Amino acid sequence: MMNKLTSLIASAVMAGAVTGCAQHSAEGQNAPGNPLDFGGNLRTADPSAHVWNDGKIYVYTSHDEECQEDFWMKDWYAFSSTDLKNWETHGPLLSVDDLTWADNYAWAPDAAYKNGKYYLVFPAGTGHKDRVNPENSTKWMGIGIAESDSPTGPFKDMIGAPLWRTPYANDPSMFIDDDGQAYLYTHAKDHDYHVIKMADDMRSTEGDLTKMDMGGYEPKMEGPWVFKRGDWYYYTMPENNRVLTYYMSKSPMGPWEYKGEIMGQEHNSNNHHSIVEYKGQWFLFYHRWLDIDSACGRQRHVAAEYLYFNDDGTIQPVDRTEKGVSDFADR
Repeated sequence: MMNKLTSLIASAVMAGAVTGCAQHSAEGQNAPGNPLDFGGNLRTADPSAHVWNDGKIYVYTSHDEECQEDFWMKDWYAFSSTDLKNWETHGPLLSVDDLTWADNYAWAPDAAYKNGKYYLVFPAGTGHKDRVNPENSTKWMGIGIAESDSPTGPFKDMIGAPLWRTPYANDPSMFIDDDGQAYLYTHAKDHDYHVIKMADDMRSTEGDLTKMDMGGYEPKMEGPWVFKRGDWYYYTMPENNRVLTYYMSKSPMGPWEYKGEIMGQEHNSNNHHSIVEYKGQWFLFYHRWLDIDSACGRQRHVAAEYLYFNDDGTIQPVDRTEKGVSDFADR
């Protein structure tokens, strides 16, 4: 009797363990479409999406190393697709080992195409951030720019230096207007909501960082992304580093009018995004903090959703979905 009871208990425990494993596996897979399946075990974040003349969509990302210390990151990747379901991996495109002026903090990149060249604009830095005693911090970050004849690199740091050293800056967003003028927006110490023009050769800046008129509303932010649709320019950002919000203007330098939320926060974690049109459809790329086969808890993973506009040009709010854009090729 005791042996039979013991056997039944053991069977129940084993069944519960199997059920628990199955649930964990299902949660780990998370979705048929989100996060995007870039293959392998790469942890990616800060997606910068672009469409080049070869008809593919490219997503440039930062690369989170497993259980990395305080966002100590070393290289950048890109992924290309024609259906947003099957992705080809390219990279690393560039590493901090290739730089003479930085050795860490390979954070959120952007990319651009001009003068027959592809450009990777990226933040990198040196030092250490002391979160307990901030006065002891030595961390510094600047914006670099690298060139290539191919959208997938290899990219080379042609100037061997950041575009500027002061102010401390990261999270670059490069926007090239219809007339070919390139504008660089960043998150910078005491210089948020600023813009600077790039020289025509894309290897230096012109003039100074210019403070834009944001209509009187300037919350804490990071990771700006600027794009144009029709006659409207859009300045989008993670407000308070969490909630994606946006402004609209008739000029890439403002004045800007605040319009509100695109996507709410999740897990009280940061977000970083980009918005692009591909084959007549607009998309929002962003990252999520998910526990997928990780020994370190939630890690960042790139996801995507469809994006829609109202008749007046304003953006419709976007919800996170499991399906994502997995059915795009079937539309």
